[in-house]
Amino acid sequence: MQTPFRLPLLTALILATTAAYSADTPVKGGTLIYLEQQAHTNLYPPAGGFYPNGGILNQITDKLTWQNPQTLAVEPWVAESWITNADKTEYTFTIRPGITFSDGTPLDANAVAKNFDTYGLGNKAQRLPVSEVINNYDHSEVVDPLTVKFFFKKSSPGFLQGTATIGSGLVSLSTLKRNFEELGDARHIIGSGPFVVKDEKLGREVTLEARKDYQWGPKNLAQQGPANLDGIKFIVTQEDSVRIGALLAGQADLIRQVQAYDEKQATDQGYHIYAAPTRGVNDSISFRPDNPLVADVRVRQALLHATNAKQVVDTLFSPNYPQAKSVIAGSAAGFVDLSDKLTFDAAKANALLDDAGWKAGSDGIRTKDGQRLALSVKAGDAGSRTLDNLDPLKTPLTVSEVGRADPDVVKSMFYPANRDALLQKGGSSDKVKSFRDDKLNELLVNISAEVDPQKRLQLTGDAQRYLLDNAYVIPIFEEPQVFAGAPWLKGVNFEAVGRPSFYGAWIEKH
Repeated sequence: MQTPFRLPLLTALILATTAAYSADTPVKGGTLIYLEQQAHTNLYPPAGGFYPNGGILNQITDKLTWQNPQTLAVEPWVAESWITNADKTEYTFTIRPGITFSDGTPLDANAVAKNFDTYGLGNKAQRLPVSEVINNYDHSEVVDPLTVKFFFKKSSPGFLQGTATIGSGLVSLSTLKRNFEELGDARHIIGSGPFVVKDEKLGREVTLEARKDYQWGPKNLAQQGPANLDGIKFIVTQEDSVRIGALLAGQADLIRQVQAYDEKQATDQGYHIYAAPTRGVNDSISFRPDNPLVADVRVRQALLHATNAKQVVDTLFSPNYPQAKSVIAGSAAGFVDLSDKLTFDAAKANALLDDAGWKAGSDGIRTKDGQRLALSVKAGDAGSRTLDNLDPLKTPLTVSEVGRADPDVVKSMFYPANRDALLQKGGSSDKVKSFRDDKLNELLVNISAEVDPQKRLQLTGDAQRYLLDNAYVIPIFEEPQVFAGAPWLKGVNFEAVGRPSFYGAWIEKH
């Protein structure tokens, strides 16, 4: 048996706690040079899950609430308080007075209502999609200038945490009037954050400058006034070796996407490696059961047990990439250790394939009814790769991962109306529309609607077991997002799933 798939090196972030605000006295001034591997694509906040998008949005937008990256508690920010009814179908938020967007318009109850009506319902005319972190949304009601109430069609216990995520960054009414395509231009995003967009060279650079009148950091942070930095320059630098080389030569202050093999040379020279857990669905291989090669659960189980995840992690990565023990990370809400279902067992894999009727060929690749059991993740240019990825006949498996510090993250990854990793909707192929797992979908919906916190975590465990019992996914490692920073850069922080925050950062004179 041969399974020639390539697992991309999806690097990411790890212990944010090591980057908590320093006890040193902040220095005012200076521009942080930040090297990013990829250009941002779109800054509509629900598109902020893509790290280059989120890295910018996290500096220019504020959220209704703040999720403490150490405790994961949801704390006040733009909202100074909130209440909810018992079945979590109504949430009422009291907005902090005096907050404005950078265009001078008020961030009041009306603006918050318009933001969440857009994120919760989408806008087809402007091609603005629904946010994956909001479930069962119905409508908003402006109670008074600083009080807004949200109503849901059924229980939505994940909504409060959803208001703290990158996808819920608050933008001005003028921004919400733009079409999706216009929001690829960073200059069109008007937020209330500590930085504003000064300039952009499309696909190459984004320059931010500090907002001098900013006075509303998250309530539980000591810092409330303007950022320490004068500005931030994001420079797209695709080559890994160029990013690490520029950092070590003193030409950059922080870089994202540090390859595991570059970590040691950075730390050996006194540079810091930052990493924070994304606390969501692990980096995994997800199958598309509409593809006849992997339609049989025995084949999927065989491939799961034929995958030596430990060897993959030990060979390609550093200790910052823990081997997966379940579908979601060990630091994720509702994690259950299911290592016993993820054993590497070649004998078991071969027995399962024998049982499923796949016979070893002369070249070592198994065949059945004239078909070879050879699977690949499609390569090619970005456009054709994206299209092929939506066709289960062309792409029998894909790499999947999503970060969010809430049990709803499992629904985000696998539910047909969300990311639909298993392509239950049939994808783009008109030849297959048969696979659908209603039991899985019911589990995912129940997670998003269960009000009792303990039962919600139990359902999250049930979903993890079900996904592995059916071998829909092969978890490989817990997703990190690894950054390297210069020793003179202080006070860098990370939100709960690892996007950098430069609000409290400063550059020490060197």
